[in-house]
Amino acid sequence: MKLQVAISRLNSFDEAGRYVFLHRDLAKIFHEDSERTLNDSLARFVRAGLLERVARGVYLYGFSRYKKSSSTIEHIAIALRRGHYNYISNESALSAYGIISQIPNRLTIMTTGSKGTYKTNYGIIEFTHTKRSVIDILAHTIQPERPLRLATKTAAVRDLKRIGRNTHMIEMTTFSEEE
Repeated sequence: MKLQVAISRLNSFDEAGRYVFLHRDLAKIFHEDSERTLNDSLARFVRAGLLERVARGVYLYGFSRYKKSSSTIEHIAIALRRGHYNYISNESALSAYGIISQIPNRLTIMTTGSKGTYKTNYGIIEFTHTKRSVIDILAHTIQPERPLRLATKTAAVRDLKRIGRNTHMIEMTTFSEEE
């Protein structure tokens, strides 16, 4: 695929706010004849700066107007666990609520998918598996103005305790069981 055609197609997605893609998404967007041709095109686009490989099988549109957004790491996380329920919890949620004073060095996410840690140019993403039901997840999270759902205060503390992390950081004076 020619570079200009690829830029045109990716620009149309960027205008709609979509700038993080899985390998399989790009296969549908670029309509290459074979897997090898697609991989060659992707490698060429990465070298040209059109695409940025942020994790295995995950690419970011290099000329995106949203690329420097604070929500980019969340969009990458969504792509990494697409098809699963994911929400921000543990230290990341507690820090957002001001219940812990430390700012975590990673985005901590609970997922119905597999656990794992990914180092990207946009930050570290840590997935922790949860067996909670979809109904329980939806009941104990909120949808703020961001890509991922956010655990309630109580749910974030519950998750932190369940995975056996340090709870000594929690400032009990700022935490109340009531939402």
